[in-house]
Amino acid sequence: MEYVYAALLLHSAGKKVTEEGITAVIKAAGVDVDAVRAKALVSALDGVNIEEAIAKAAFAAPAAAAPAAASAAAPAAAEAPKADEKSKEKAEESGMEGLGALFG
Repeated sequence: MEYVYAALLLHSAGKKVTEEGITAVIKAAGVDVDAVRAKALVSALDGVNIEEAIAKAAFAAPAAAAPAAASAAAPAAAEAPKADEKSKEKAEESGMEGLGALFG
């Protein structure tokens, strides 16, 4: 992941994304550099419009977050009826106790 961050940092700074640039950024962060990974990333980014890729990723992120939020809310919604059932049971039990007191 640090290789992608290095490439984004270089791009953001207006620098060309090169193996040397990625290597320098990663070394500056105090991480050991894998030259093969740096070379592979530069090769993979050849011909890619980084601004366009970022815009597409930013557009896709909210759409991807919505199902995640809905699935996170589902367990909470499933627990709510359980709480209602427990309160109904307690009310029924206390009502029965009250009736029992009438008949002594």
